[in-house]
Amino acid sequence: MNARRTALLVAAAAFSSPAFAAAATLQLGAVWSDHAVIQRGQPVVVEGTASPAARVAGTLGTEQAAAVADAQGRFALRFAPRGASAVPATLVVSAGEETVRVADLLVGDVWLCSGQSNMEFPLSRALNGEMEAGLASDPQLRLLQVPKSIAYVPGRAFGEDTRWALSAPDTAAPFSAACYFMARELRRARGVPVGAVHASWGGSKVTPWLDPEAGAALAGASDMALLALFAKDRLAAVTQFAPRWQAWYSGAAAGSQPWAKPDTLIWQSVPAVTGWLGWKDTPLALKSIGTVWLRRQVTLTAAEAKSGATLALGVMDDMDTTFVNGHAVGNTFGWDEERAYRVPGAFLRAGVNEILVAVTNTYGNGGFGSPADRLALNLQGGKTIPLADGWRFAIAPTTAEPPRAPWDANAGVGLMHNRMIAPLGHFAMEGAAWYQGESDIGTADYAARMKALIAGWRARFGSALKIALVQLANYGSPASAPVESGWGHMRDVQRRIVAEDPAAWLATAIDLGERTDIHPANKLLLGQRLAMGALGQALPMPVAARQVAGGVRVTFSGIEGGLHSWSSAGAIGFELCDAGGTCRFSPATVDGDAVVIRSEGASPVRIRYAWADSPVVNLFDGRSLPVPGFELPVEP
Repeated sequence: MNARRTALLVAAAAFSSPAFAAAATLQLGAVWSDHAVIQRGQPVVVEGTASPAARVAGTLGTEQAAAVADAQGRFALRFAPRGASAVPATLVVSAGEETVRVADLLVGDVWLCSGQSNMEFPLSRALNGEMEAGLASDPQLRLLQVPKSIAYVPGRAFGEDTRWALSAPDTAAPFSAACYFMARELRRARGVPVGAVHASWGGSKVTPWLDPEAGAALAGASDMALLALFAKDRLAAVTQFAPRWQAWYSGAAAGSQPWAKPDTLIWQSVPAVTGWLGWKDTPLALKSIGTVWLRRQVTLTAAEAKSGATLALGVMDDMDTTFVNGHAVGNTFGWDEERAYRVPGAFLRAGVNEILVAVTNTYGNGGFGSPADRLALNLQGGKTIPLADGWRFAIAPTTAEPPRAPWDANAGVGLMHNRMIAPLGHFAMEGAAWYQGESDIGTADYAARMKALIAGWRARFGSALKIALVQLANYGSPASAPVESGWGHMRDVQRRIVAEDPAAWLATAIDLGERTDIHPANKLLLGQRLAMGALGQALPMPVAARQVAGGVRVTFSGIEGGLHSWSSAGAIGFELCDAGGTCRFSPATVDGDAVVIRSEGASPVRIRYAWADSPVVNLFDGRSLPVPGFELPVEP
C-alpha cells in the first residue's frame, strides 16, 4: 500500500474519532461548499463539528437556526424545506468567534450516481464525448466529484479536498458520462437547478458501499472486529484471516499447502518481472486469469534475521496473499497499490528464508505491475536486499477466486462507504442511480446486499429516495444455443429488485453494449433512460407469462406505441424451459403490448428472454426502448 493511501486512511480514522472532534475548530460537512445545490421540498440539514457543547448559529438566506454541539463536537442545523430557486443564497454558520460562509447555493434536485467502472466512465471517453463536453456550460447544473479513497471506519472528510463545480467543458469532461447525461436531461425537462454527486470505483463489488449496519448484518461481528483490528494492527489481522485463506486453497488444491511445503510444487524461472501476458512460451501468456505462486529465497545472517524487515513487492495485479517462512504477512487487493509488508524478526531465520506470494488475477493482465527495482527486502538496520531477480513461479490448480478479506479494497466491508458516502452526511437528495454488478456475477445473495445498500441510502438521504438501477449491458461471446449465463441471471436479479420496490426503476443497457468491450461508450442513451424514470415515465418491464393455446403469452408494462420486432417478422431471444431444465429457442410474435411464444414439445414451466452474456435483442417499444432481459415462471 503506498504512503499516500496509508496517510489518507490514518487521517480518516483520526477525523472520525472523538479526540479529533473535540480538538476541531468549526467545520461544515464535506458536501457544503460554494456552488452546492440544495434539494427542494425537503428539510435542509447542515452538519458539522465544533468544540463540544459549543452554541452554533446559522443563517441560510434569511432563515435562522441554532444547535448545540454534542460531547464529540457534532452538530446539525435544521432549516425548513425550500422551493426550487436559481437565486443564489448564502449559508453562514458561527460558533463563538469562528464563522464559516458558503456562497452561491441554489435549490433544485440532487442526485447521487455510484457504482463501478461503467458509472465511472468519463464523459471525455463517451460517444461524441469531446463535442458533448464542449457544450457542457450550464451554471445551474452543478457537479460534485467524490475522490476515490477508502477508510476502515466512517469519516466526515473525503480523501482529498473537493468542491462543487459549475458544469463547464473542463469540469464535465472527467465527470461520469452516464451521470452527466442524466442530470442534463433533468435540467432540460424541469428547468430547475440540478446537482449531480458522483462516487464510483471501477471493479468494486457492492459490499464496500454498505454502511456499517448493513455490513455487520452481512459479514457478522467477527469480520467487523477483524476490520477494526486491521485499522490498528494490520499484521495481527492478516494473521487471523490467513487460516480462512489457507483452508480455501487447501480445499481447492487437493490438500496442497505450498506456504508450508513449497517444494511440493513444480517451479519454473520467472521470465521477467512484468505482467504475465508478456511471459512468452508460458501458459500465462495465453491465459492470465487464475492464481499463480511466486517464490523467492533470501539468505540472512542471524543478526539480519533478528532485526525484522519490510517486504516491498511493488504492485501485484490484482490480489495477493504473501507468506514468509510459512507466516502470512500481507493480503491486498489492488492493481495499482504497491505492497509493503512488515515482517517481524520472529518470522525470519538465519540461513535461507522462503518468500511465497500467491497472486490471483481476475481480469486482463496479472502478476508483477512495477519495475523490478521496486522489489526488495528492507532490513530494519538499513540494509536493502534487492529482489529484482531470482523469482520462480508455479501455476496453482485452482479455478475459483479466494476469499476476500474484510479490508479488501474492492470487496471489503464498507470501505468505500466510509470515505466516499459517509462524508455526505444526511444531505437530502431526490434519488440515486446505481450502475454496478459486473464484479458481483455469481454472488448468491446479491439481491439482499443491494436491498441493504438501498435501505442505508434512504436512511441517510431521505426515506423517499428514488432508486434507478442500470441493467447490465451485453458483453462477451455471443451464444448460438441456449446457455446458462451469470450475466443473464444478474440482469434478472436487478429486474426483480426493481419490481419489488415502488420507488425504483430499471434502465436497461442490454442493447448498448459491445461484446468485446466491457465499457460501452454510448452513455447518452443510458443517461436519457435514467432521466426518463426520474421524470416518472414508465419503462418497459415484463409482467407475467401465461399459457395460451399453442404457446405462452408474455405481457408487459411501460410500453408506449406498441412493441416492435426490429429487422425480423418475430422477436428473437425467447426461450421456453421445461421441468427438467432444458431450454430451447422458440419463435415469438408481437401482439400489441404483448408477445406470444409458440410452444412445441414438453410444456414449459419457465420463459427466458435475452438469457446470455451478450444477447442480441430486437424487441423495442415505439420510443425505441428495449425490453430488459428476464426470466418468469409460466402461469396456467
